[in-house]
Amino acid sequence: MVAGTVTAILLALFVAGWIWAWRPARKAEFDAASRLPLNDNEETPR
Repeated sequence: MVAGTVTAILLALFVAGWIWAWRPARKAEFDAASRLPLNDNEETPR
């Protein structure tokens, strides 16, 4: 009984996170984050 409840809660959290990440309002932020490794504005230590 407890295992089923925990599984249902974790599934609900996963679906909520998926919905949050795929909202159109988040697209600009995720696009900017995806370009961070390509920025050469800062020097990297060698």
